[in-house]
Amino acid sequence: MRLVVDLNRCQGYAQCAFLAPDVFSMHGEEALLYNPHAEESRREQVRRAAAACPVQAIRVEYPESRAAEEASGVR
Repeated sequence: MRLVVDLNRCQGYAQCAFLAPDVFSMHGEEALLYNPHAEESRREQVRRAAAACPVQAIRVEYPESRAAEEASGVR
């Protein structure tokens, strides 16, 4: 699982840090720090954190599922 956060869009609401503190954290009032390669065991937390972002600044990518779809011919 790979995370991409649009830091230009992020407004520092910290909902992600509240819902997935092992992946996201706030540095000061507005700077978001995050692990772009979150552990698979955190998938549900990360999904909820991304959904809770008021400005939808978090995108979650699942490269392993994309590779499986390409291998099976599904798009």
